[in-house]
Amino acid sequence: MNKRAAGMAGGLAAAVPAALFAAFAGTALHRHQLLAADVVLPWGAVAALVLLGALQVLVAAAFRSLVPTAAMGVLCYVLVGWWSAMSPGKRLIAGDPAGNIWVYGIAVVTVLMLSWCRRYRRQQAAPAPGVPVPAAAAGAHD
Repeated sequence: MNKRAAGMAGGLAAAVPAALFAAFAGTALHRHQLLAADVVLPWGAVAALVLLGALQVLVAAAFRSLVPTAAMGVLCYVLVGWWSAMSPGKRLIAGDPAGNIWVYGIAVVTVLMLSWCRRYRRQQAAPAPGVPVPAAAAGAHD
């Protein structure tokens, strides 16, 4: 197994428990609200999304790949979607504003973190000055 594949496997192995933690902790946190001037502010849902984004940046920076970040977002979204689609007596996430912010915010945060974490990707090594680049690598077509 080459170094890149080993890093990818390690990144996915780290993304799964991080996504499980984000889904469980975010679901527990999303219902916290603050009543200010007769307006309910769902600060728990926002805090849950900040937690998810922080974990996604952490795995992207640690493994220098976007794949673990995307895997985290997809797994977290699937789990939270499943918990919000259960029957009414078993549902963990209600269809109120806090629940909607948490469920749909996962997709938004994942897309934002994927665009932000592009800077942490491994870069291809540039050829040394004076070394000819093969035509196939330079993008030339016959």
